[in-house]
Amino acid sequence: MPTSDPAVGGGPAFAHSSERAFSELLDFYGVSWEYEPTTFVLERDPSGRVLEAFTPDFYLPSYDIYVELTTLQQKLVTRKNRKVRKLRTRYPHVRVKVLHRRATLGLLAKYAQEPVAA
Repeated sequence: MPTSDPAVGGGPAFAHSSERAFSELLDFYGVSWEYEPTTFVLERDPSGRVLEAFTPDFYLPSYDIYVELTTLQQKLVTRKNRKVRKLRTRYPHVRVKVLHRRATLGLLAKYAQEPVAA
């Protein structure tokens, strides 16, 4: 799925500029991707209502892996890491890679075409 600006061409509405930049990087290197295609239920109440879920940012079908970009403050990252641990426990066959702030910004700085806002 190629990226595009939703205001111009109807592409995904990215939650953060780092996600847009990451999608452009994937496009540049010819890596196919999907944006937030799957929501994994992590916890339900006794009646079956979803209490907690997790939707990784990207899925790379050629590699069968989900990628979650995290540019959040460290105190908020702890909550996301807990969700990823729950996902790995509940769905052991699902591969997910979390790119934390430093890794995400470093990757984009090294390979992206233009600078990304932190």
